[in-house]
Amino acid sequence: MKALYTIGLLIIANIFMTIAWYGHLKFKDMNWFAALPLVVVVLLSWGVALFEYFFQVPANRIGFDGNGGPFNLWQLKVIQEVISLVVFSVFTILVFRNESLRLNHLIGFVFLVLAVYFIFKK
Repeated sequence: MKALYTIGLLIIANIFMTIAWYGHLKFKDMNWFAALPLVVVVLLSWGVALFEYFFQVPANRIGFDGNGGPFNLWQLKVIQEVISLVVFSVFTILVFRNESLRLNHLIGFVFLVLAVYFIFKK
């Protein structure tokens, strides 16, 4: 159960982080947002990213084997990276319609899945 909580919280955290890091690239299409100075955009993104911490930190605390969770630090990091790329891919396909998912991207993701396999291999 702790594994599911950890993964669920990591997914939510990565949704917030993806919006904070890349959402402003799409929001610039809105007139009011495009007129904002960069420092305001950075502060708005930071505000969104703050919510990422509300989910990322508990996910790591719940999931870490040193706290009774099922994952070691290496496993937590690789899980987070794969989730980050999946969330980013879905976000990009849904929000940035002019970006396409190509074969080389899929091949790269296969290598990431292989990385997960090797990190979890005893």
